[in-house]
Amino acid sequence: MSYSPNHPSPAPPLSRAHLVIGLYGAMALIALVIAAGRGDPDLYRLAAGPHWPLLAGPLAGIAVGLAVVGLTRLATRRFAWARQLHTSFHDLLGPLTGREILILAAASSIGEELLFRGALLPWLGPWWQAVVFALLHVGPGKRFLPWTLSALALGVAFGYLAIGTTNLGAPIVAHFLINFLNLRHIVGPEAPPAVLLRGPRPAA
Repeated sequence: MSYSPNHPSPAPPLSRAHLVIGLYGAMALIALVIAAGRGDPDLYRLAAGPHWPLLAGPLAGIAVGLAVVGLTRLATRRFAWARQLHTSFHDLLGPLTGREILILAAASSIGEELLFRGALLPWLGPWWQAVVFALLHVGPGKRFLPWTLSALALGVAFGYLAIGTTNLGAPIVAHFLINFLNLRHIVGPEAPPAVLLRGPRPAA
């Protein structure tokens, strides 16, 4: 069916990139509302304190992010639950382009850090903001429980990282690296690495 100039074609559906930007943009907006409500609209800087050198926070974030990614790779190679989680996310996410991975990693790291560490951390403290963060990472089924528990642990770690550096530079960079590198690994064409199981071998 053709469309004349008087009957323009319908607008294309929103892409995943647009949906991701909209979701995490809404998180950032909620964070701004919470911060404004408590009279402290500066989400990036948590409190008065010593100023870290310009690159110190991001460098700390790179170190933390790469360490977490390394532990993730190790867990995927050694534990059945980690391999199952890897496969579940591979099936759930489907194919992602490099652009979609970059947008998802950047939007999630900025939006979530502004909301949880920028807005909720000064209000709820490092542990309760991490609990709310973990609740946002509840997956469809028990096989995603390790993801929720890891989100709780990372929420606490990012909270104390923000407190220690007095700003969100380090947690944003760490969060971005974890999401970006793990998403590339999950949706990549290669199969998940084999799990190394310990125990007695079956008799021949």
